[in-house]
Amino acid sequence: MNNTAEQLDNQSESVIETQSSSVITLTDFIQQFGSGLMQAVQAQNPPIFDGTPSQTRELLMDKMLRSPFDAQRGVIQSVSHLLIDRGLGASIINGEMGTGKTLMSIVAAAILDAEGFKRTLVISPPHLVYKWRREIMDTVPDAKVWVLNGPDTLAKLLAIRDALGEPESHEPEFFVIGRVRMRMGFNWKSSIVSRKRHVSSPVSPTNPESKSIFHTHELAACPDCGTVQCDEDGNSIEFAAFPQEKQMNCSHCYSPLWTLIRAGNKQKSRKDIVSRAMQQIPTIGPKSAENLLNIFGENLLGSMLADNIYEFVNLMDDNGELVFSDRQARRIEKALAKLEFGFGQGGYQPTEFIKRYIPKGYFSNLLVDEAHEYKNQHSAQGQAMGVLSTLVKKTILLTGTLMGGYADDIFYLLWRAMPQVMLQDGYRYNNRNTLSSAAMSFMREHGVLKDIYKESEIRSHRTARGKSMTVRTVKAPGFGPKGIARFVLPYTAFLKLRDIGQNVLPPYREHFIEVDMTSTQGECYVKLKNQLETELRQSLARGDTTLLGVVLNVLLRWPDTCFNAETVKHPRSHSLLAFMPSVFDEDTLSPKEKELIRIALDNKGRHRRTLVYTTYTGKRDTASRLKTLLTKAGLKTAVLRSSVSTMKREDWILDQVDRGIDCMVCNPELVKTGLDLLEFPTIVFMQSGYNVYTLQQASRRSWRIGQTEDVDVYYLGYANSAQITCLSLMAKKIAVSQSTSGDVPDTGLDILNQDGDSVEVALAKQLLK
Repeated sequence: MNNTAEQLDNQSESVIETQSSSVITLTDFIQQFGSGLMQAVQAQNPPIFDGTPSQTRELLMDKMLRSPFDAQRGVIQSVSHLLIDRGLGASIINGEMGTGKTLMSIVAAAILDAEGFKRTLVISPPHLVYKWRREIMDTVPDAKVWVLNGPDTLAKLLAIRDALGEPESHEPEFFVIGRVRMRMGFNWKSSIVSRKRHVSSPVSPTNPESKSIFHTHELAACPDCGTVQCDEDGNSIEFAAFPQEKQMNCSHCYSPLWTLIRAGNKQKSRKDIVSRAMQQIPTIGPKSAENLLNIFGENLLGSMLADNIYEFVNLMDDNGELVFSDRQARRIEKALAKLEFGFGQGGYQPTEFIKRYIPKGYFSNLLVDEAHEYKNQHSAQGQAMGVLSTLVKKTILLTGTLMGGYADDIFYLLWRAMPQVMLQDGYRYNNRNTLSSAAMSFMREHGVLKDIYKESEIRSHRTARGKSMTVRTVKAPGFGPKGIARFVLPYTAFLKLRDIGQNVLPPYREHFIEVDMTSTQGECYVKLKNQLETELRQSLARGDTTLLGVVLNVLLRWPDTCFNAETVKHPRSHSLLAFMPSVFDEDTLSPKEKELIRIALDNKGRHRRTLVYTTYTGKRDTASRLKTLLTKAGLKTAVLRSSVSTMKREDWILDQVDRGIDCMVCNPELVKTGLDLLEFPTIVFMQSGYNVYTLQQASRRSWRIGQTEDVDVYYLGYANSAQITCLSLMAKKIAVSQSTSGDVPDTGLDILNQDGDSVEVALAKQLLK
């Protein structure tokens, strides 16, 4: 019997080995059988664009001030074919970070303009508004660019409205608006006037012949026609009781009973406003501003700053002498190219103005930069983008990370950009005028939903125990192949940096370095981990998930912030959960900091700058500590803070480079989109975080067109800590998100995300195993 059992075991093992040896990854399978599969796919689903370029559009691209690369031309041709020849309303450029999505979309808009689709509206991140302006003027010959992002945006929109009906411009016109300004509302107040009405009534109501007394009522009246306003029942509205929270119009002449006001309680004089505006300009302080106002007056200076900045730069005194020196003039002119001053109308939501007062179709094209930022259901900027999309004829979405993992990420984005396509598939508003049920239907058909069953005993039975089963459904990351084939492939042009070729980009390398903790640091971490996990298990056993985020954040953070004492308290009861004294003093380097300094010094020796990402820049400020330690090591270092406004970050970074810095430290959130950091070919992540968008965007800041040096990206993580687990999980989630960017995962199940959890939940599971 024993011999027979052993033989059976050996046979089963050999079968398993044979089966496992016959299993190949999806990537290998496609490499071996790809040609036959491709022929079958092309027969069943012929491509919308077969790669044959339009010679007319090729000639137009040749006339651009910057000629696109061959791979970029292919994307431009495919998008133009989709929007013009096929007549579709929207397209997506899903390009890897650094492939030149801005350039491709600008050239595509110029082609649309040549085909009769005049005027292009651009929605840009706030810190890239003037970069878009520069890119357009450097690409399209004779382009006219309006920036609708300053305090005088309303004045410009009014000028556009006043110009309606005039002959169209022959030059391509672009209108760039920041996504924050796009959704910003305005400040207003009621403009009603008081109208007195005298009413007489007898002193004694029962005796009409008694003496009369007069009552004076203050009623709300229209400031234009003087009509007293009435409520729904026809009763006159008292002046003091007129609604202040609702914008109303006169019941007689329909004039608005409200007016725009500037923000703030105290209204400043025009002289103060102009003085404050001039003090934003380099080389002009309070005293210089006061002297200029005394000589030229606030009206003249205000009109120059609002209408003709070059007159201000070349300002002359009574003797015909230039007020500003050549050096001052150069600095002022550079600054005025990015500053706008508002001396007239108050703010007004540009989206609302365009919707109400600009004819539909006046803007033919809409370019949406960083389109994934508009995916949230209740996002104000997402809803504003959806409004603008319905007012134009053609929409182009630009993104490097089309999907962050969940199917409903792309649902709301598609609904706003191409609602007709969604309506064709039956996704509509429900009886409550919301899209919640449509989004859930989209998730069921194309996404991943988890049904979680919970079984518990019921002790209320007298004779026997019973069981209660509860089920709840939650969404999980993942997007099915059917959804990709239906909603992504027919409308999307993909471009990877490796596809550009032509030796445009240098090599790109990623390095993961597992750093060992010191013995004291490791012992403290294990002790802290055990204490917090015990508390977390007890909390979860009671059905309380309050501690989940606290424990995860502390275990991820502590190895990098153990230069401070750590006190962990319960977020609700404020009871002490754990305490750990500091491990390193101000001058003692941690192992990860030693590794960073080694990398930075090595790069300095090769005349390369280093960009350092650290996510802890708030209460536990690792950025200041890193600057101190790097400076002591002989490395000139600067720290980019969030206090540097978004529009000034590019110039701030260039100023630091001109000063000869070796390292720049910042939070990756500050530079994750749009900025070209070509001066920093080496990037070091001190922490990764668990935001897929941020990690992918921030890691490619310097590997972009124009980079001439090899790019190295380092990820540092402490061994045997939650940081290693987090990095591993981030790698898995990035693989899933790439399934909508043209990359094929190793197994088909990767597209559907086997574990189905967010990074935070998956990390918690790993910690509690």
